[in-house]
Amino acid sequence: MDQIPHPVDLSVKPEVTAFFDEATNTVSYVVKDPKSDACAIFDSVMDIDYAAGRISYQSADKIIRFVQDHNLKVEWLIETHAHADHLSAAPYIQGKLGGKLGIGANIKVVQEVFGKIFNDGTEFRRDGSQFDRLFEDGDTYTIGGMVAFAMLTPGHTPACMTHVVGDAAFVGDTLFMPDGGTARADFPGGDARVLYHSIKRVLALPPEERLFMCHDYGPNGRDIKWETTVAEERAHNIHVHDGVSEDEFVQMRTARDETLALPKLIIPSIQVNIRGGNLPDADANGKRQLKVPINEL
Repeated sequence: MDQIPHPVDLSVKPEVTAFFDEATNTVSYVVKDPKSDACAIFDSVMDIDYAAGRISYQSADKIIRFVQDHNLKVEWLIETHAHADHLSAAPYIQGKLGGKLGIGANIKVVQEVFGKIFNDGTEFRRDGSQFDRLFEDGDTYTIGGMVAFAMLTPGHTPACMTHVVGDAAFVGDTLFMPDGGTARADFPGGDARVLYHSIKRVLALPPEERLFMCHDYGPNGRDIKWETTVAEERAHNIHVHDGVSEDEFVQMRTARDETLALPKLIIPSIQVNIRGGNLPDADANGKRQLKVPINEL
């Protein structure tokens, strides 16, 4: 499992443009083939005023304008996993720019778990059909002339995948910048021991491989950053640098997770993202509703 499924072609160097969403500390990416106008969009953000129940698209519109201004062709909209801290704007962008929507095949596991938690009933399909492509470990796809592959890296969620495009890899929440450590593993379907092996798989990529984070929180007041390398992570990651054993990591990760509050947008994010970024269907009164399960003591 710790091995990578394909050789990495470091001569392929995609052009990566990042878009940082301050409200959710999320980094979205436009990944362009340097030899054509083809691109992919990773982990887009739909804006929500949760208290007002208001959806808007300022973050997504910035990406759309960039794509249009540079005359790019969107071939893929990729979700590295079903996010618990922001809502996906993929269907909105797809409606404006086209492209196929892809996520890991284990989204079906996530849909099953949260479909029960939110009591979504039989009308909510738990087969991943909200997406155009469900990636299995090692699946390949193309962005223009670039061959990319999806690598299963669960632990944060069952559906987490790292997408490798030449000398660039998009790791989702599996890793943070070296001073930020690693993802939490206490959500339903998460597992610290599984996460350790997924991280080792990412860190088996070539040392010079560029790694692009889905989030950054500027630890200790530093400026926001989102790009590092395998070598930097192996040398300096505060949770999982070379020499940290599996048991040490699991003990640290488990203890740390017990201190963390839930993301403030987890309730709307999960309900929207397991639907591929779509809002729930309207009720009998024509209103779309997000549920809040009550945990009674």
